[in-house]
Amino acid sequence: MMRIYIVIFGIAAAIFLPISAMAGSRTVLEFDTMVGVSGPFLGDANPIRDVPGGGRPWVLDKAKGELESDGELEIKVKGLIIPASEPNFGFNPAPFFKAIVSCITLDESGAPVIENVITQNGDEVMKGDPRNGDAEIEAKLDLPNPCIAPIIFVTSPTGSWFSVTGAESLTKDEKDEEEDDDDDDDDEKDHKEDRKHDKKR
Repeated sequence: MMRIYIVIFGIAAAIFLPISAMAGSRTVLEFDTMVGVSGPFLGDANPIRDVPGGGRPWVLDKAKGELESDGELEIKVKGLIIPASEPNFGFNPAPFFKAIVSCITLDESGAPVIENVITQNGDEVMKGDPRNGDAEIEAKLDLPNPCIAPIIFVTSPTGSWFSVTGAESLTKDEKDEEEDDDDDDDDEKDHKEDRKHDKKR
Protein backbone atom coordinates (compact mmCIF):
# COMPACT_ATOMS: atom_id res chain seq x y z
CA MET A 1 0.00 0.00 0.00
CA MET A 2 2.85 2.36 0.83
CA ARG A 3 4.31 1.89 -2.64
CA ILE A 4 0.98 2.83 -4.22
CA TYR A 5 0.84 6.06 -2.22
CA ILE A 6 4.40 6.95 -3.20
CA VAL A 7 3.72 6.36 -6.89
CA ILE A 8 0.50 8.40 -6.79
CA PHE A 9 2.26 11.24 -4.97
CA GLY A 10 5.06 11.21 -7.52
CA ILE A 11 2.62 11.41 -10.42
CA ALA A 12 0.75 14.29 -8.80
CA ALA A 13 3.99 16.19 -8.19
CA ALA A 14 4.98 15.80 -11.84
CA ILE A 15 1.60 17.07 -13.01
CA PHE A 16 2.02 20.30 -11.05
CA LEU A 17 5.63 20.94 -12.04
CA PRO A 18 6.13 24.09 -14.16
CA ILE A 19 6.26 23.30 -17.88
CA SER A 20 9.75 24.81 -18.11
CA ALA A 21 11.01 22.43 -15.44
CA MET A 22 9.58 19.42 -17.26
CA ALA A 23 10.51 20.39 -20.80
CA GLY A 24 13.93 21.97 -20.25
CA SER A 25 15.31 24.65 -22.54
CA ARG A 26 13.72 24.97 -25.97
CA THR A 27 14.79 26.85 -29.09
CA VAL A 28 12.75 30.04 -29.31
CA LEU A 29 14.35 31.56 -32.39
CA GLU A 30 16.92 30.31 -34.88
CA PHE A 31 18.09 32.45 -37.79
CA ASP A 32 20.71 32.52 -40.53
CA THR A 33 20.17 36.00 -41.88
CA MET A 34 20.13 39.58 -40.63
CA VAL A 35 19.60 42.96 -42.27
CA GLY A 36 21.91 45.96 -41.86
CA VAL A 37 20.54 49.33 -40.82
CA SER A 38 19.89 51.78 -43.66
CA GLY A 39 17.46 54.34 -45.07
CA PRO A 40 14.62 55.43 -42.77
CA PHE A 41 15.98 53.35 -39.88
CA LEU A 42 19.16 55.41 -39.53
CA GLY A 43 19.44 57.29 -36.26
CA ASP A 44 16.52 57.70 -33.88
CA ALA A 45 13.85 58.79 -36.38
CA ASN A 46 12.28 55.32 -36.65
CA PRO A 47 13.47 53.10 -33.82
CA ILE A 48 12.48 49.43 -33.79
CA ARG A 49 11.15 48.35 -30.38
CA ASP A 50 12.66 51.53 -28.87
CA VAL A 51 16.11 50.64 -30.28
CA PRO A 52 17.57 53.45 -32.46
CA GLY A 53 19.53 52.67 -35.61
CA GLY A 54 23.17 53.43 -36.19
CA GLY A 55 23.98 56.83 -37.63
CA ARG A 56 25.37 55.40 -40.90
CA PRO A 57 24.37 52.47 -43.12
CA TRP A 58 25.77 49.05 -42.19
CA VAL A 59 26.10 45.91 -44.31
CA LEU A 60 27.13 42.34 -43.49
CA ASP A 61 28.19 39.21 -45.33
CA LYS A 62 26.67 36.55 -43.07
CA ALA A 63 24.85 36.12 -39.80
CA LYS A 64 23.33 33.29 -37.85
CA GLY A 65 22.24 32.66 -34.32
CA GLU A 66 19.95 31.01 -31.84
CA LEU A 67 17.96 32.00 -28.76
CA GLU A 68 16.94 29.40 -26.17
CA SER A 69 14.05 29.67 -23.72
CA ASP A 70 16.51 29.72 -20.80
CA GLY A 71 18.06 32.92 -22.19
CA GLU A 72 21.09 31.36 -23.85
CA LEU A 73 21.98 33.47 -26.88
CA GLU A 74 24.51 32.74 -29.62
CA ILE A 75 25.20 35.00 -32.59
CA LYS A 76 27.85 34.94 -35.30
CA VAL A 77 28.30 37.80 -37.75
CA LYS A 78 30.79 38.18 -40.57
CA GLY A 79 31.68 41.38 -42.40
CA LEU A 80 29.46 43.70 -40.35
CA ILE A 81 30.85 47.06 -41.48
CA ILE A 82 30.00 50.52 -42.71
CA PRO A 83 30.35 50.09 -46.51
CA ALA A 84 33.01 51.73 -48.62
CA SER A 85 30.27 53.74 -50.33
CA GLU A 86 30.33 55.90 -47.20
CA PRO A 87 33.23 58.39 -47.44
CA ASN A 88 36.32 57.29 -45.49
CA PHE A 89 34.79 53.96 -44.44
CA GLY A 90 34.68 50.36 -45.66
CA PHE A 91 35.35 48.90 -42.20
CA ASN A 92 33.88 48.49 -38.71
CA PRO A 93 34.78 51.45 -36.48
CA ALA A 94 33.26 49.94 -33.30
CA PRO A 95 35.70 48.35 -30.83
CA PHE A 96 33.15 45.60 -30.08
CA PHE A 97 29.51 44.65 -30.63
CA LYS A 98 26.70 43.99 -28.20
CA ALA A 99 23.37 42.24 -28.76
CA ILE A 100 19.83 43.07 -27.71
CA VAL A 101 16.94 40.64 -27.38
CA SER A 102 13.68 42.57 -27.60
CA CYS A 103 10.51 40.97 -26.26
CA ILE A 104 6.88 41.93 -25.85
CA THR A 105 5.92 41.04 -22.31
CA LEU A 106 3.32 42.05 -19.72
CA ASP A 107 3.59 44.64 -16.96
CA GLU A 108 2.10 44.24 -13.47
CA SER A 109 -1.33 45.32 -14.72
CA GLY A 110 -1.24 42.77 -17.55
CA ALA A 111 -0.73 45.38 -20.29
CA PRO A 112 1.72 44.59 -23.13
CA VAL A 113 5.07 46.39 -22.93
CA ILE A 114 8.46 46.25 -24.65
CA GLU A 115 11.39 44.89 -22.66
CA ASN A 116 14.87 44.92 -24.15
CA VAL A 117 17.71 42.86 -22.67
CA ILE A 118 21.29 43.70 -23.68
CA THR A 119 24.51 41.71 -23.47
CA GLN A 120 27.57 42.97 -21.63
CA ASN A 121 31.03 43.82 -22.87
CA GLY A 122 32.95 40.55 -22.69
CA ASP A 123 30.10 38.41 -24.00
CA GLU A 124 31.50 39.00 -27.49
CA VAL A 125 34.67 37.85 -29.20
CA MET A 126 35.89 39.94 -32.12
CA LYS A 127 37.52 37.60 -34.65
CA GLY A 128 40.85 38.86 -35.97
CA ASP A 129 41.02 42.55 -36.76
CA PRO A 130 37.83 44.18 -35.32
CA ARG A 131 37.73 46.42 -38.38
CA ASN A 132 36.67 43.37 -40.42
CA GLY A 133 33.39 43.15 -38.50
CA ASP A 134 33.65 39.43 -37.66
CA ALA A 135 32.34 38.52 -34.22
CA GLU A 136 30.75 35.88 -32.01
CA ILE A 137 28.44 36.75 -29.12
CA GLU A 138 27.52 34.21 -26.44
CA ALA A 139 25.49 35.21 -23.40
CA LYS A 140 23.01 33.91 -20.84
CA LEU A 141 20.30 36.55 -20.54
CA ASP A 142 17.51 36.99 -18.00
CA LEU A 143 14.55 37.09 -20.38
CA PRO A 144 11.16 38.46 -19.29
CA ASN A 145 8.34 35.99 -18.78
CA PRO A 146 6.65 35.81 -21.19
CA CYS A 147 8.97 36.79 -24.03
CA ILE A 148 6.69 37.17 -27.05
CA ALA A 149 7.80 37.84 -30.65
CA PRO A 150 11.53 38.25 -29.91
CA ILE A 151 13.70 40.37 -32.20
CA ILE A 152 17.48 40.19 -32.04
CA PHE A 153 19.79 43.10 -32.78
CA VAL A 154 23.57 43.40 -33.06
CA THR A 155 24.42 46.84 -31.73
CA SER A 156 27.08 49.38 -30.99
CA PRO A 157 28.59 49.51 -27.48
CA THR A 158 25.97 52.17 -26.65
CA GLY A 159 23.00 50.19 -28.00
CA SER A 160 22.29 51.56 -31.49
CA TRP A 161 21.51 48.71 -33.85
CA PHE A 162 23.74 47.77 -36.78
CA SER A 163 21.89 44.60 -37.86
CA VAL A 164 18.58 42.99 -36.97
CA THR A 165 16.88 39.64 -37.60
CA GLY A 166 15.19 39.85 -40.98
CA ALA A 167 15.81 39.09 -44.64
CA GLU A 168 16.42 40.76 -47.98
CA SER A 169 16.18 39.22 -51.45
CA LEU A 170 19.36 37.37 -52.41
CA THR A 171 21.25 37.73 -55.67
CA LYS A 172 22.10 34.57 -57.63
CA ASP A 173 25.71 34.65 -56.40
CA GLU A 174 24.53 35.01 -52.81
CA LYS A 175 22.15 32.05 -53.23
CA ASP A 176 24.96 29.89 -54.65
CA GLU A 177 27.26 30.85 -51.79
CA GLU A 178 24.51 30.11 -49.24
CA GLU A 179 23.99 26.64 -50.69
CA ASP A 180 27.73 25.95 -50.44
CA ASP A 181 27.59 26.80 -46.73
CA ASP A 182 24.65 24.49 -45.94
CA ASP A 183 26.79 21.40 -45.35
CA ASP A 184 29.09 23.27 -42.96
CA ASP A 185 26.08 24.62 -41.05
CA ASP A 186 24.59 21.13 -40.73
CA ASP A 187 27.86 19.81 -39.32
CA GLU A 188 28.00 22.65 -36.82
CA LYS A 189 24.40 21.98 -35.70
CA ASP A 190 25.27 18.33 -35.13
CA HIS A 191 28.26 19.31 -32.98
CA LYS A 192 26.10 21.74 -31.01
CA GLU A 193 23.48 19.08 -30.32
CA ASP A 194 26.24 16.78 -29.11
CA ARG A 195 27.45 19.47 -26.71
CA LYS A 196 23.91 19.95 -25.37
CA HIS A 197 23.55 16.23 -24.70
CA ASP A 198 26.92 16.19 -22.94
CA LYS A 199 25.82 19.07 -20.67
CA LYS A 200 22.60 17.23 -19.73
CA ARG A 201 24.60 14.18 -18.72
